[in-house]
Amino acid sequence: MRFSTEHELFRQSVRRFVEQELNPHVEEWETAGRWPAHDVLRKMGALGFLGLTYPEEYGGQGLDFWFTLIFCEELAKTRCMGVPMGITVHTDMCTPALAEHGSPELKRQFLEPALRGEMVGCIAVTEPDAGSDVAAIRTRAVPDGDDWVITGRKLYITNGAQADWACVLARTSDQGGARGMSLIIVPTDSPGFSVSRTLRKLGNHASDTAELMLDDVRVPRANIISEEGVGFILQMRQFQRERLVGAILAYSAMEQVVRDTIAYTQQRRAFGAALIEQQAIHFRLAESLTEIEALRALCYDATERFVAGEDITRLASMAKLKAGRLSRAVTDSCLQFYGGMGYMEETPIARAYRDARLLSIGGGADEVMLGIIVRQEGMLPRKERPARG
Repeated sequence: MRFSTEHELFRQSVRRFVEQELNPHVEEWETAGRWPAHDVLRKMGALGFLGLTYPEEYGGQGLDFWFTLIFCEELAKTRCMGVPMGITVHTDMCTPALAEHGSPELKRQFLEPALRGEMVGCIAVTEPDAGSDVAAIRTRAVPDGDDWVITGRKLYITNGAQADWACVLARTSDQGGARGMSLIIVPTDSPGFSVSRTLRKLGNHASDTAELMLDDVRVPRANIISEEGVGFILQMRQFQRERLVGAILAYSAMEQVVRDTIAYTQQRRAFGAALIEQQAIHFRLAESLTEIEALRALCYDATERFVAGEDITRLASMAKLKAGRLSRAVTDSCLQFYGGMGYMEETPIARAYRDARLLSIGGGADEVMLGIIVRQEGMLPRKERPARG
Protein backbone atom coordinates (compact mmCIF):
# COMPACT_ATOMS: atom_id res chain seq x y z
CA MET A 1 0.00 0.00 0.00
CA ARG A 2 1.27 3.43 -0.98
CA PHE A 3 -0.35 5.96 1.31
CA SER A 4 -1.56 9.19 -0.25
CA THR A 5 -1.07 12.73 1.00
CA GLU A 6 -4.60 12.55 2.44
CA HIS A 7 -3.65 9.41 4.37
CA GLU A 8 -0.53 11.03 5.78
CA LEU A 9 -2.33 14.21 6.81
CA PHE A 10 -4.86 12.06 8.63
CA ARG A 11 -2.04 10.15 10.31
CA GLN A 12 -0.53 13.39 11.58
CA SER A 13 -3.90 14.48 12.97
CA VAL A 14 -4.35 11.27 14.95
CA ARG A 15 -0.73 11.39 16.14
CA ARG A 16 -1.21 14.94 17.46
CA PHE A 17 -4.37 13.88 19.27
CA VAL A 18 -2.58 10.98 20.95
CA GLU A 19 0.34 13.19 21.99
CA GLN A 20 -1.77 16.10 23.22
CA GLU A 21 -5.02 14.57 24.51
CA LEU A 22 -4.18 11.01 25.56
CA ASN A 23 -0.57 10.49 26.63
CA PRO A 24 -0.46 13.39 29.14
CA HIS A 25 -3.29 11.72 31.10
CA VAL A 26 -2.36 8.04 30.92
CA GLU A 27 -0.92 7.81 34.43
CA GLU A 28 -4.00 9.47 35.91
CA TRP A 29 -6.39 7.15 34.05
CA GLU A 30 -4.38 4.04 34.86
CA THR A 31 -4.52 4.93 38.56
CA ALA A 32 -8.25 5.71 38.40
CA GLY A 33 -9.00 2.45 36.56
CA ARG A 34 -11.06 4.30 33.97
CA TRP A 35 -10.57 6.59 31.01
CA PRO A 36 -13.12 9.44 30.63
CA ALA A 37 -14.86 7.93 27.63
CA HIS A 38 -17.47 10.63 27.06
CA ASP A 39 -14.93 13.45 27.24
CA VAL A 40 -12.38 11.76 24.96
CA LEU A 41 -14.90 10.46 22.43
CA ARG A 42 -16.62 13.84 22.19
CA LYS A 43 -13.30 15.40 21.22
CA MET A 44 -12.63 12.62 18.73
CA GLY A 45 -16.10 12.95 17.27
CA ALA A 46 -15.53 16.65 16.64
CA LEU A 47 -12.39 15.72 14.65
CA GLY A 48 -14.24 13.09 12.59
CA PHE A 49 -12.33 10.14 14.03
CA LEU A 50 -15.25 7.96 15.14
CA GLY A 51 -17.02 6.92 11.97
CA LEU A 52 -14.26 6.57 9.42
CA THR A 53 -15.86 3.85 7.29
CA TYR A 54 -19.52 4.55 8.08
CA PRO A 55 -22.01 6.36 5.81
CA GLU A 56 -21.85 10.12 5.77
CA GLU A 57 -25.63 10.37 6.11
CA TYR A 58 -25.28 9.07 9.67
CA GLY A 59 -22.28 11.18 10.62
CA GLY A 60 -19.53 8.92 9.27
CA GLN A 61 -16.72 9.84 6.91
CA GLY A 62 -17.43 7.30 4.15
CA LEU A 63 -13.75 6.30 3.90
CA ASP A 64 -12.19 2.89 3.34
CA PHE A 65 -10.58 0.65 5.96
CA TRP A 66 -7.06 1.94 5.21
CA PHE A 67 -7.98 5.00 7.27
CA THR A 68 -8.99 2.70 10.14
CA LEU A 69 -5.63 0.95 9.84
CA ILE A 70 -3.80 4.29 10.10
CA PHE A 71 -6.04 5.32 12.99
CA CYS A 72 -5.14 2.14 14.88
CA GLU A 73 -1.42 2.37 14.09
CA GLU A 74 -1.30 5.83 15.64
CA LEU A 75 -3.69 5.09 18.48
CA ALA A 76 -1.37 2.26 19.55
CA LYS A 77 1.26 4.87 20.40
CA THR A 78 -0.79 5.72 23.49
CA ARG A 79 1.33 4.81 26.52
CA CYS A 80 -1.14 2.17 27.64
CA MET A 81 -3.37 -0.23 25.73
CA GLY A 82 -6.49 0.21 27.86
CA VAL A 83 -7.48 3.49 26.20
CA PRO A 84 -6.99 2.32 22.57
CA MET A 85 -9.00 -0.78 23.46
CA GLY A 86 -11.88 1.27 24.86
CA ILE A 87 -11.87 3.56 21.83
CA THR A 88 -11.79 0.75 19.26
CA VAL A 89 -14.55 -1.16 21.06
CA HIS A 90 -16.66 1.94 20.39
CA THR A 91 -15.50 2.50 16.80
CA ASP A 92 -15.02 -1.02 15.42
CA MET A 93 -16.54 -3.67 17.68
CA CYS A 94 -20.00 -2.59 18.87
CA THR A 95 -21.01 -0.45 15.87
CA PRO A 96 -20.24 -2.36 12.60
CA ALA A 97 -23.43 -4.46 12.55
CA LEU A 98 -25.53 -1.45 13.54
CA ALA A 99 -23.99 0.67 10.78
CA GLU A 100 -24.44 -1.99 8.11
CA HIS A 101 -27.69 -3.70 9.09
CA GLY A 102 -29.53 -1.43 11.54
CA SER A 103 -32.73 0.29 10.53
CA PRO A 104 -32.55 3.98 9.65
CA GLU A 105 -34.34 4.87 12.89
CA LEU A 106 -32.00 2.68 14.98
CA LYS A 107 -29.00 4.34 13.35
CA ARG A 108 -30.38 7.82 13.98
CA GLN A 109 -31.07 6.98 17.61
CA PHE A 110 -27.80 5.22 18.50
CA LEU A 111 -25.20 5.33 15.72
CA GLU A 112 -25.32 9.05 14.98
CA PRO A 113 -24.76 10.16 18.60
CA ALA A 114 -22.07 7.48 18.98
CA LEU A 115 -20.19 8.92 16.00
CA ARG A 116 -20.45 12.39 17.50
CA GLY A 117 -19.07 11.03 20.76
CA GLU A 118 -22.25 11.92 22.63
CA MET A 119 -22.99 8.28 23.45
CA VAL A 120 -20.58 5.51 24.43
CA GLY A 121 -21.22 1.98 23.18
CA CYS A 122 -20.13 -1.48 24.26
CA ILE A 123 -20.48 -4.99 22.89
CA ALA A 124 -22.10 -7.50 25.27
CA VAL A 125 -21.48 -11.08 24.15
CA THR A 126 -19.40 -12.93 26.77
CA GLU A 127 -21.19 -14.55 29.72
CA PRO A 128 -20.01 -16.40 32.85
CA ASP A 129 -20.55 -19.75 31.08
CA ALA A 130 -19.96 -18.66 27.50
CA GLY A 131 -16.67 -17.07 26.50
CA SER A 132 -14.96 -18.50 23.44
CA ASP A 133 -18.01 -20.75 22.93
CA VAL A 134 -20.35 -17.99 21.79
CA ALA A 135 -23.01 -20.55 20.81
CA ALA A 136 -23.46 -21.36 24.51
CA ILE A 137 -24.87 -17.97 25.56
CA ARG A 138 -27.97 -18.06 27.78
CA THR A 139 -29.21 -14.46 27.85
CA ARG A 140 -32.80 -14.55 26.60
CA ALA A 141 -34.93 -11.96 24.86
CA VAL A 142 -38.62 -12.91 24.94
CA PRO A 143 -41.16 -11.03 22.80
CA ASP A 144 -43.97 -9.34 24.72
CA GLY A 145 -46.19 -7.17 22.56
CA ASP A 146 -44.01 -4.49 20.98
CA ASP A 147 -41.11 -5.17 23.36
CA TRP A 148 -38.32 -7.61 24.03
CA VAL A 149 -37.96 -8.62 27.66
CA ILE A 150 -34.30 -9.49 28.21
CA THR A 151 -32.81 -11.44 31.11
CA GLY A 152 -29.21 -12.56 31.57
CA ARG A 153 -25.66 -11.69 32.62
CA LYS A 154 -22.77 -10.41 30.55
CA LEU A 155 -19.17 -10.55 31.75
CA TYR A 156 -15.82 -8.88 30.90
CA ILE A 157 -17.55 -6.04 29.06
CA THR A 158 -15.15 -3.29 27.96
CA ASN A 159 -16.67 0.20 28.43
CA GLY A 160 -19.44 -1.54 30.38
CA ALA A 161 -19.32 0.86 33.33
CA GLN A 162 -19.62 3.95 31.10
CA ALA A 163 -21.68 2.83 28.11
CA ASP A 164 -24.95 4.53 27.17
CA TRP A 165 -26.00 1.51 25.14
CA ALA A 166 -24.94 -2.08 24.66
CA CYS A 167 -25.09 -4.20 21.54
CA VAL A 168 -26.37 -7.38 23.23
CA LEU A 169 -26.27 -10.86 21.73
CA ALA A 170 -29.27 -12.75 23.09
CA ARG A 171 -31.37 -15.82 22.33
CA THR A 172 -34.67 -14.91 20.71
CA SER A 173 -35.89 -18.45 20.03
CA ASP A 174 -35.60 -21.95 21.47
CA GLN A 175 -33.29 -23.14 18.71
CA GLY A 176 -30.03 -24.42 20.17
CA GLY A 177 -26.40 -23.71 19.34
CA ALA A 178 -25.65 -20.83 17.02
CA ARG A 179 -29.22 -20.59 15.73
CA GLY A 180 -31.90 -18.42 17.20
CA MET A 181 -29.73 -15.51 18.35
CA SER A 182 -30.20 -11.81 17.66
CA LEU A 183 -28.27 -8.59 18.21
CA ILE A 184 -30.33 -6.04 20.11
CA ILE A 185 -29.44 -2.48 21.10
CA VAL A 186 -30.15 -1.99 24.81
CA PRO A 187 -29.95 1.48 26.42
CA THR A 188 -28.14 1.17 29.75
CA ASP A 189 -30.63 3.48 31.51
CA SER A 190 -33.40 0.94 30.92
CA PRO A 191 -35.10 -0.29 34.13
CA GLY A 192 -33.60 -3.62 35.14
CA PHE A 193 -30.22 -2.94 33.53
CA SER A 194 -27.35 -2.59 35.99
CA VAL A 195 -23.58 -2.79 36.35
CA SER A 196 -23.22 -5.40 39.07
CA ARG A 197 -19.48 -4.84 39.48
CA THR A 198 -16.38 -3.49 37.82
CA LEU A 199 -13.49 -5.91 37.51
CA ARG A 200 -9.85 -5.62 38.54
CA LYS A 201 -7.50 -6.89 35.83
CA LEU A 202 -3.88 -7.91 35.34
CA GLY A 203 -3.42 -5.18 32.74
CA ASN A 204 -5.27 -2.57 30.68
CA HIS A 205 -6.03 -0.74 33.91
CA ALA A 206 -7.31 2.44 32.23
CA SER A 207 -10.08 0.44 30.56
CA ASP A 208 -13.18 -0.11 32.68
CA THR A 209 -14.41 -3.71 32.47
CA ALA A 210 -17.75 -4.68 33.95
CA GLU A 211 -20.26 -7.41 34.66
CA LEU A 212 -23.71 -6.42 33.43
CA MET A 213 -27.06 -7.66 34.74
CA LEU A 214 -30.25 -7.63 32.70
CA ASP A 215 -33.29 -8.34 34.84
CA ASP A 216 -36.46 -8.25 32.72
CA VAL A 217 -35.14 -5.31 30.72
CA ARG A 218 -37.70 -4.03 28.24
CA VAL A 219 -36.65 -2.55 24.92
CA PRO A 220 -38.67 -2.01 21.73
CA ARG A 221 -38.69 -4.93 19.30
CA ALA A 222 -37.51 -2.37 16.73
CA ASN A 223 -34.14 -2.31 18.54
CA ILE A 224 -33.14 -5.57 16.86
CA ILE A 225 -30.34 -5.27 14.28
CA SER A 226 -31.39 -6.73 10.91
CA GLU A 227 -33.86 -9.55 11.52
CA GLU A 228 -34.51 -12.10 14.21
CA GLY A 229 -32.21 -15.14 14.28
CA VAL A 230 -29.19 -13.76 12.38
CA GLY A 231 -27.34 -12.34 15.39
CA PHE A 232 -24.71 -15.05 15.54
CA ILE A 233 -23.76 -14.50 11.89
CA LEU A 234 -23.61 -10.73 12.35
CA GLN A 235 -21.47 -11.10 15.47
CA MET A 236 -19.04 -13.43 13.69
CA ARG A 237 -18.60 -10.75 11.03
CA GLN A 238 -17.98 -8.13 13.71
CA PHE A 239 -15.37 -10.44 15.21
CA GLN A 240 -13.35 -10.44 11.96
CA ARG A 241 -13.08 -6.66 12.05
CA GLU A 242 -12.32 -6.73 15.78
CA ARG A 243 -9.54 -9.29 15.32
CA LEU A 244 -7.90 -7.36 12.50
CA VAL A 245 -8.07 -4.13 14.53
CA GLY A 246 -6.49 -5.94 17.50
CA ALA A 247 -3.62 -7.20 15.36
CA ILE A 248 -2.98 -3.72 13.92
CA LEU A 249 -2.89 -2.19 17.39
CA ALA A 250 -0.53 -4.97 18.48
CA TYR A 251 2.18 -4.61 15.82
CA SER A 252 2.24 -0.84 16.17
CA ALA A 253 2.47 -1.02 19.97
CA MET A 254 5.16 -3.71 19.73
CA GLU A 255 7.27 -1.62 17.41
CA GLN A 256 7.18 1.23 19.92
CA VAL A 257 8.22 -1.17 22.72
CA VAL A 258 11.18 -2.44 20.70
CA ARG A 259 12.34 1.06 19.73
CA ASP A 260 12.06 2.19 23.34
CA THR A 261 14.18 -0.81 24.32
CA ILE A 262 16.76 -0.02 21.67
CA ALA A 263 17.07 3.52 23.04
CA TYR A 264 17.36 2.23 26.61
CA THR A 265 20.01 -0.38 25.82
CA GLN A 266 22.01 2.15 23.81
CA GLN A 267 22.42 4.40 26.85
CA ARG A 268 22.50 1.76 29.60
CA ARG A 269 26.02 0.46 30.29
CA ALA A 270 27.13 -2.83 31.84
CA PHE A 271 30.52 -4.56 31.88
CA GLY A 272 32.15 -1.49 30.35
CA ALA A 273 29.94 -1.18 27.26
CA ALA A 274 26.42 -0.24 26.20
CA LEU A 275 23.97 -3.13 26.61
CA ILE A 276 23.05 -2.93 22.92
CA GLU A 277 26.56 -4.15 22.09
CA GLN A 278 25.72 -7.56 23.54
CA GLN A 279 25.02 -9.79 20.54
CA ALA A 280 22.21 -11.63 22.31
CA ILE A 281 20.43 -8.30 22.75
CA HIS A 282 20.89 -6.66 19.37
CA PHE A 283 20.17 -9.93 17.53
CA ARG A 284 16.92 -10.46 19.46
CA LEU A 285 15.82 -6.87 18.87
CA ALA A 286 16.55 -7.21 15.16
CA GLU A 287 14.58 -10.45 15.05
CA SER A 288 11.67 -8.80 16.85
CA LEU A 289 11.54 -5.98 14.31
CA THR A 290 11.58 -8.56 11.51
CA GLU A 291 8.66 -10.49 12.98
CA ILE A 292 6.72 -7.27 13.59
CA GLU A 293 7.23 -6.29 9.96
CA ALA A 294 5.93 -9.69 8.83
CA LEU A 295 2.80 -9.24 10.95
CA ARG A 296 2.33 -5.76 9.50
CA ALA A 297 2.48 -7.22 5.98
CA LEU A 298 -0.14 -9.83 6.92
CA CYS A 299 -2.43 -7.09 8.26
CA TYR A 300 -1.90 -4.99 5.13
CA ASP A 301 -2.84 -7.98 2.96
CA ALA A 302 -5.96 -8.59 5.06
CA THR A 303 -6.88 -4.90 4.84
CA GLU A 304 -6.49 -4.87 1.06
CA ARG A 305 -8.79 -7.88 0.78
CA PHE A 306 -11.27 -6.42 3.27
CA VAL A 307 -11.48 -3.19 1.27
CA ALA A 308 -12.07 -5.30 -1.85
CA GLY A 309 -15.04 -6.96 -0.14
CA GLU A 310 -13.43 -10.38 0.33
CA ASP A 311 -13.95 -12.70 3.28
CA ILE A 312 -10.96 -12.21 5.60
CA THR A 313 -11.86 -14.82 8.21
CA ARG A 314 -8.72 -16.87 7.53
CA LEU A 315 -6.29 -13.93 7.43
CA ALA A 316 -7.87 -12.09 10.39
CA SER A 317 -7.64 -15.26 12.47
CA MET A 318 -4.00 -15.76 11.50
CA ALA A 319 -3.18 -12.13 12.26
CA LYS A 320 -4.93 -12.25 15.63
CA LEU A 321 -3.17 -15.53 16.56
CA LYS A 322 0.27 -14.25 15.57
CA ALA A 323 -0.29 -10.84 17.18
CA GLY A 324 -1.18 -12.34 20.54
CA ARG A 325 1.73 -14.74 20.66
CA LEU A 326 4.26 -12.30 19.27
CA SER A 327 3.18 -9.56 21.70
CA ARG A 328 3.86 -11.87 24.61
CA ALA A 329 7.28 -12.88 23.29
CA VAL A 330 8.42 -9.37 22.34
CA THR A 331 7.38 -7.68 25.58
CA ASP A 332 8.92 -10.52 27.61
CA SER A 333 12.26 -10.21 25.79
CA CYS A 334 12.31 -6.44 26.07
CA LEU A 335 11.46 -6.51 29.77
CA GLN A 336 14.41 -8.87 30.30
CA PHE A 337 16.77 -6.37 28.69
CA TYR A 338 15.69 -3.72 31.19
CA GLY A 339 16.77 -6.01 34.03
CA GLY A 340 15.45 -5.09 37.47
CA MET A 341 14.19 -1.75 36.16
CA GLY A 342 11.84 -3.60 33.82
CA TYR A 343 10.11 -5.17 36.81
CA MET A 344 9.27 -1.77 38.27
CA GLU A 345 5.80 -0.30 37.70
CA GLU A 346 7.37 3.08 36.90
CA THR A 347 8.86 1.63 33.71
CA PRO A 348 6.59 1.58 30.62
CA ILE A 349 7.77 -1.91 29.65
CA ALA A 350 6.13 -3.35 32.79
CA ARG A 351 2.75 -1.98 31.68
CA ALA A 352 3.30 -3.12 28.09
CA TYR A 353 4.12 -6.63 29.33
CA ARG A 354 0.89 -6.82 31.36
CA ASP A 355 -1.31 -5.21 28.74
CA ALA A 356 -0.08 -7.52 25.96
CA ARG A 357 -1.33 -10.68 27.67
CA LEU A 358 -4.99 -9.97 26.89
CA LEU A 359 -4.65 -10.27 23.12
CA SER A 360 -4.34 -14.05 23.22
CA ILE A 361 -7.62 -14.23 25.16
CA GLY A 362 -9.99 -11.40 24.25
CA GLY A 363 -11.89 -11.45 20.97
CA GLY A 364 -11.33 -15.19 20.64
CA ALA A 365 -8.59 -17.17 22.35
CA ASP A 366 -5.56 -18.48 20.47
CA GLU A 367 -7.10 -21.94 20.46
CA VAL A 368 -10.26 -20.60 18.80
CA MET A 369 -8.13 -18.92 16.12
CA LEU A 370 -6.31 -22.20 15.50
CA GLY A 371 -9.62 -24.03 15.17
CA ILE A 372 -10.87 -21.48 12.63
CA ILE A 373 -7.66 -21.78 10.60
CA VAL A 374 -7.93 -25.58 10.65
CA ARG A 375 -11.50 -25.35 9.29
CA GLN A 376 -10.58 -22.73 6.71
CA GLU A 377 -7.75 -24.95 5.46
CA GLY A 378 -9.98 -28.04 5.36
CA MET A 379 -7.48 -30.07 7.35
CA LEU A 380 -9.89 -32.48 9.00
CA PRO A 381 -12.25 -34.93 7.30
CA ARG A 382 -15.89 -33.92 7.34
CA LYS A 383 -17.98 -35.82 9.85
CA GLU A 384 -20.98 -37.45 8.31
CA ARG A 385 -24.23 -37.02 10.15
CA PRO A 386 -25.94 -40.28 11.12
CA ALA A 387 -28.86 -41.26 8.93
CA ARG A 388 -32.29 -40.66 10.43
CA GLY A 389 -34.70 -43.56 10.50
